[in-house]
Amino acid sequence: MPDNAAKTRVALIGATGYTAFELIRILLRHPHAVITAATTRQDDRPSLSTIHPALTGRIALACDTLDPARIAQAADVAFTCLPHTASMEVIPQLLAEGLKVIDLSADYRLTDPDVYEKWYGHVHTDPTRLGNVVYGLPELYRARIPGHDLIANPGCYTSTSILGLAPLLCGGWIEPVGICIDGKSGVSGAGRTPKLGTLFAECNESVAPYSVGNHRHTPEIDQVLTDVSGEATEVVFTPHLIPMDRGLLCSIYARPRKKAEQAELLQAMRDYYRDAPFIRVVDHLPRTKDVAFTNYCDMTVRVSRGCVQVFSALDNLIKGASGVAVQNFNLMLGHEETTGLIF
Repeated sequence: MPDNAAKTRVALIGATGYTAFELIRILLRHPHAVITAATTRQDDRPSLSTIHPALTGRIALACDTLDPARIAQAADVAFTCLPHTASMEVIPQLLAEGLKVIDLSADYRLTDPDVYEKWYGHVHTDPTRLGNVVYGLPELYRARIPGHDLIANPGCYTSTSILGLAPLLCGGWIEPVGICIDGKSGVSGAGRTPKLGTLFAECNESVAPYSVGNHRHTPEIDQVLTDVSGEATEVVFTPHLIPMDRGLLCSIYARPRKKAEQAELLQAMRDYYRDAPFIRVVDHLPRTKDVAFTNYCDMTVRVSRGCVQVFSALDNLIKGASGVAVQNFNLMLGHEETTGLIF
């Protein structure tokens, strides 16, 4: 029997971007997965190695246009790597064809369609599913993921922020309002589609904030932290573009709710993530270089002048996107959570 016969057949819906490329790299070494289908909106059916030259000699598969019925014949699980507002048009069809879906867009992360419309400027076309989809951050929702057919993969800024704050909010160490998140991301976080602001001459040797006061990840961070802590949480989130390829660091500032020493807060973080294989609570200040090309999130905490400071770092393309998607794949199908992700 061929080795692939016992593997889960995987489709990549939207295979041209950075997150799709990282997914391919991870899945090619995954012992329980085989990539059997990939789609693109290009009419010339390019091969994956044409789209991503680094894959030359590693996978011989041509992309096709999206046909849910044909995808269902070729695959069992679909990773949707489509832009926000595009996934919701496709996912109901994929689910109707019997596929399990892990969605890397933001279309199913929020629970309220009115909130989605406000922040994304688009009426949600599949509103009855909102609120019934598992948020795919395994460190917080691991027990809910198995057995579900649709998982909403979290974003990179949201993962970095939520993971850093959840232990302290759930332990009652910090106030749930007045939290300020200063996020800095490499340029790959803006995607592969050319844009003026991500041209080399525009972003090199420059650091700039963007979407101040209206970044779409803000309600997602509030929603998840409110859910896990049981208290209404409100953050001020400001992202910045950093002139590097990949990596994300959040510096987070919160007011203490009770007197605490740094050692106590570090221990609270370690206790909270005792069973989380990809969280590293460190004594030193995290750096993006230390988590680049890995599925780890490094974090630490400091107390200074009456302020609790959390520092959290991850690779925006792996732990912030494709790596956590494979964590969700593993949990969804009953594999060890770390399968294919220790590298």
